[in-house]
This record gives sequence, C-alpha cells and structure tokens, in this order.
Amino acid sequence: MKNYKLNSENLSSISERISIPKYDRSKLKTGIVHVGIGGFHRAHEAFYTDQLLHNQDSTEWGICGVALLDFDTKIYNTLKEQDGLYTLIVKELDGTHKKQVIGSIVEYLFAPEDPIKVIEKMASPEVKIITLTITEGGYNYNEATKDFDFNNSLIQHDLKNAYAPKTIFGYLTQALKLRKERGIKGCTIQSCDNIQGNGHMTKRMLLSYVKIAEPNLVKWIETNVSFPNAMVDRITPATSELDILSLKETSGIDDAWPVVCEPFKQWVIEDNFIEGRPAWEIVGAQFVANVAPYEKMKLSLLNAGHSVLGILGALVGYSTIDEAVNNENIKTFLNNYMNIEVTPVLGDLEGINLSEYKASLLERFGNMNIKDQIDRICSESSAKFPIFIVPTVNSQLKKNGSIKMAAFVVAAWAIYSLGKDENGKVLNIKDAVKLLLDIKANAAKENPKAFLEIDSIFGKLITAVPFVDAYTSAYKNITANGVEKCVVEMNNNLANNN
Repeated sequence: MKNYKLNSENLSSISERISIPKYDRSKLKTGIVHVGIGGFHRAHEAFYTDQLLHNQDSTEWGICGVALLDFDTKIYNTLKEQDGLYTLIVKELDGTHKKQVIGSIVEYLFAPEDPIKVIEKMASPEVKIITLTITEGGYNYNEATKDFDFNNSLIQHDLKNAYAPKTIFGYLTQALKLRKERGIKGCTIQSCDNIQGNGHMTKRMLLSYVKIAEPNLVKWIETNVSFPNAMVDRITPATSELDILSLKETSGIDDAWPVVCEPFKQWVIEDNFIEGRPAWEIVGAQFVANVAPYEKMKLSLLNAGHSVLGILGALVGYSTIDEAVNNENIKTFLNNYMNIEVTPVLGDLEGINLSEYKASLLERFGNMNIKDQIDRICSESSAKFPIFIVPTVNSQLKKNGSIKMAAFVVAAWAIYSLGKDENGKVLNIKDAVKLLLDIKANAAKENPKAFLEIDSIFGKLITAVPFVDAYTSAYKNITANGVEKCVVEMNNNLANNN
C-alpha cells in the first residue's frame, strides 16, 4: 500500500481510504482563535466544528490554533507541515477504529515565535470567539486564597513585557486593548477546561490581571466580552507511536500526530455569546441556560474517577486506566466512592439518569482499546485535586457525611508523590509543583499531616479533624499493607455494614 503524507495536496488520494473534509477549506474565514491545540481540543471542539463546516452556511467559523508555550513546538510544526490537517481515530468498544481527517484548523500560530502576530489575530475583526484549553493550572488560581496568583514569575514577566507575554492573560489583555482602541467589537472568551464555572473563573482571573496591567480596560471588558460556562467530555489519551504506525499500516496515511479518542462525546454550553456563535447544536452540542449541574456531575464523577483510578492504579503498578478499572477490587472502590461520597452532594440533576451515567463511566474507563496512560491522568494532580476531589470532601464535611474514601485517595497520592510504586518502580511524576510535592511527601513519612499543609491544594482541610484522622489512618494502612489489600478491606467493611 502506498503511503501518503497527510497534507492538502494529498487529500484527494487519501479520500479513497478514509473520510476527509468535503468543504472548501480555502473559503473559510477564521472566526475562532483557539489556544492550546493539544489532543483534547482536536478530538472535541475542532471535531464539532469540522462537522458543522460541512454546512455551507458556516464558512465564517474556521479555527486558528495557537501553540502558547515553548514545549508546544512539536504540535505547531506538525500542523504547519500538514496544513492544519490531522486524523481523528475513534476507538470503539468492540475494537474497531473509525478514522477521518479533520480540517477545521485553517491557521496555526506559535506564540513564542511571534507574540505580536498572536495578539493581532485575537484582535482581528473577523474573530468572534477565543476558546481555551490551557489545563486547570493555566488559570493561575490559588485554592487557599481563592485569588489570582500574582507571585507567579510568568505573570510578573507579563506585567513588565506587555508585548512579549508568556501567559494567556498577557495575550488576552493586549488583544482586547487593541479591539477597544481600534473601535472593534468585543468577543466571547470560552473556556473548554475542566473547571466548574469555567467561564466565571476565566472572567474573574482575567479581570484580576487587567485591573493591575491595564486598569482602564476593565469596564470595556465587562461590557463587551462574554464568558460562557461550558462542560466538556471526551476521553482523549495521549497518541502513541503504535497509533501512528497502525494508521500508516492500515490506511497508508503518514500523519505525524493523529488524535485517538473514545466514541462518547459531550459539550454542554451556556448560550452567552456576545457577537454570534457557530450552530454547534446541529452537530450534537447542547446549549442550556445553566451548565452548573452538568459541570459538577462530570467533574466530581468522571474527572475525579480518573484521578482515583490513576493514583491507585499507579501504586499497584498499572500503566493504563483500563487495567486499573478492570481490577474488580479497585472498580468496586470507585463505584462505592461515586455512590456514597459523591452522589449525595450533587444536588438536583433534572433530566439525568445518574445510575446510568455512573455505569457508563465504568464502561468507558474499561475500554481496553483506548489505553489511556496513567502517567497522563496523574500529571498535574496538584491542579486537579482542588477541583475534582476537595469540593466533594468539603461538601460532605458540612453535612457530617462520609469522607473516608476521598481521604484514602489523598493518602495514596501522598505516597505516590514519593516517586515509586509498590514494586519499587520509579513513577514519572509530571507536575508544576513537583518539588513541593516531593518535599511534603517525604516529610509525611514521619508526619503524614505534612502533605496536607499544601494550602494551595487542600485549603483548610488540615483543620478538619474527621478528614485528617481518616487520611492519617489511611496513610499508615497503605504504607503497612499496600493499596489493594486496603481497598479490599474497605470494600468488605462497606458490604458488611449494608
């Protein structure tokens, strides 16, 4: 089979093998600037937009992808060499692969190379929406103070170097300033990250920065920029070399960075777009007046569930999420956590069958064709625990509810942060505060409470006696007996009490 390098020139030949965009990409206008063009964006927003662009009335919604950080060089170069094209590989539960070429990214910029060009693109009159996938940690939010972190060295850099910024806040501020000065209409800034009230968070953090960097811009933003909340969902594991090789061998397509994902997808969006929006509802997105119940459900069950499986699975020695959830003891523990500690604090979820949703999560986690790497799930846990797990603990403490399983997971994370699994294998810990985690994790060997002293993660949990007691007991138990034996014991105790 002849191999074709994925690019515009070879699309016609590739179309004989897999689905390609049927629309004329050369006629598309760039109505969306997206910052953070990793796997999730390309499996989610870019996919939805690609499907919509097949409607001839949607030509104004092409995407300009922005690679914001220095380590985004590879994805930028890949998209540049492939004319913005990439292959989406949907791995079905039955093992089949559905492949298609996505064409919605029609421009691509590398911010460190030319920051002014990125600012100008964001300020362009044809751009109506700026969307973000910058990870939970990218919002520069301090869990302890609940405020914007001005101590961040990158933020200090941006305040002194307005036209050569390094953070999203520096770029947005200068772009919006240009729009104001040039009499260009405002735009919508839409977060696609796993943060409850992500639109509210984006607005609050941006305005915190603007009040210091460009105080005269605050009122204009409040009047001319909207920040819709949204809930996003599609499991998108890191692309492996095997995925790249398999695509080439089975379809003859040479794609340097295809995207793999599960078949499930969900996008629930608050309909609050100040200068128009794509009709994403035509291709499956859901526009609602209030996203909050959907967000809380997803963050507390799916995202927290991922972290539970990741941390426990890593200590046992697993490398993928499906391995962890297909361990019946860990699966039962997660099911108990979702039912006993999360479900009681979710509130009203009208129109949602929660039992079916939780069952579907276990099925999705167990998709053996996805092979979602535990390394990926556990990365940046310091930004995930305050959003996915700590709110559930705080809610349960207020009602004197169960917190033992969450405390167990936090204790397991403290032990995980020592950097080795229970077999002595070195763990690949990727976290912005890795050094701090290492210091506190080592201190916890003598005093388990030391790990809870990271107030940017745990807030005031160290003062909550029931949680500290449960956490300390779990830490000692895991250290003495290992994760799986402790999980079995907890599962048995719950079964006997019922």
